[in-house]
Amino acid sequence: MDPTNLALRFAVAIGLGILLGLERERTKGGDGGAGVRTFALIALSGAIAGFLGEQLGLVWMALALFVAVAALVVAMYVVTARRGDIGVTTEVSALLAFVLGLLCSYGQLQLASWIAVAMALLLALKDWLHQLASRIHSTDVEATLKFCIVTLIVLPLVPDVNYGPAPLDVINPYKIWLMVVLISALNFSSYLLIKVVGAEHGIGIAGLLGGLASSTAVTLGFSQRSRQEGEDASALALGIVLAWTVMFFRVAIMTALISWELGRQIAWAIGLLCVASLAACYWLWQRNRRRERGEVKPGSNPFELDAAIKFGLLFGVILLVSKAAQVYLGDAGLYLAAAVAGLTDVDAITLAMANLASGDASSLHVAARAIVIAVMANTLTKCGMAIGLGSAELRRITLPIAALLLGTGVLGAVLLI
Repeated sequence: MDPTNLALRFAVAIGLGILLGLERERTKGGDGGAGVRTFALIALSGAIAGFLGEQLGLVWMALALFVAVAALVVAMYVVTARRGDIGVTTEVSALLAFVLGLLCSYGQLQLASWIAVAMALLLALKDWLHQLASRIHSTDVEATLKFCIVTLIVLPLVPDVNYGPAPLDVINPYKIWLMVVLISALNFSSYLLIKVVGAEHGIGIAGLLGGLASSTAVTLGFSQRSRQEGEDASALALGIVLAWTVMFFRVAIMTALISWELGRQIAWAIGLLCVASLAACYWLWQRNRRRERGEVKPGSNPFELDAAIKFGLLFGVILLVSKAAQVYLGDAGLYLAAAVAGLTDVDAITLAMANLASGDASSLHVAARAIVIAVMANTLTKCGMAIGLGSAELRRITLPIAALLLGTGVLGAVLLI
């Protein structure tokens, strides 16, 4: 082997050992445990073992070196356990450092580097991970397992076949379940973000993250709080408008993921709504800069199997009704179906339109109009919630913002004509 290449492999092994050792020494605070030098030497031992086994054929010596390092690691654990520290994180990290050295000696420098960085990140995030674990309950674990089941086990088994009489053969179980997985993943991710960030970080964060799951729920909850609990209406308005803003971005992203051409069709209309809502958020943020942050509860876990099934059924029904309205009533019927569906849920109609749209320009144009109509109907519903259910102060703040967004939506719809 080229000496330069061999030296590089050994140097990378030592460097990765130093990386892990620095993190361990920082965490242990110099209590005499394994630190920078120890981890560097263990990684170097792994590289030497790999060199002895692969290049010189001395497999027995490589195994002996591994056994010696493993014995030292066990001795480290015994010593630390007698001090009352029964954790094995450092010892496991030391064994993995040896493996990283082996990988380096075999030329797997990139893989070894990725593993080392991942290890260092996990070790450095110890306190944060413990805080996250304290916020997670058994129901969250069960919901995570359910999500994995419907995504990794159920989805591949669902038939990818269209059912129904032509031209209404739009019911595809695989596509419907795929949409369920997409929305469930989005909702579940937002819930985890709230768990990670913590509910104590205030109404603004809750509105931003809650908007990923349900901007309607955020609007309803915050509007009721403004009236029932008399909380700061300006802060609650910021949370509400942030949720609306997230909804606009969410629609654009979901549409583009399913149909890039359709995403381009709605870009101007939804983009104008995004700009207008961001401007409103900035204005409200300026009002709240010196105000004290509120606290909001993260809510229950959004991923429940029955809720996922209900969304799948809703999506299938909207898909069928929208297609039937288009076939028997023309484009006007499709727009009516989009408006009615958008009053309660914008996700299902957005995904339905993205799936119904074909590649031709006229079909994309009709689907784009339907999505914008659904978004406007949904926005109108939430504006009505904030104005009708909120306090007088919340009504005074959100009324001009609602007028701005509805006017912008009309302008966006005009651009699609």
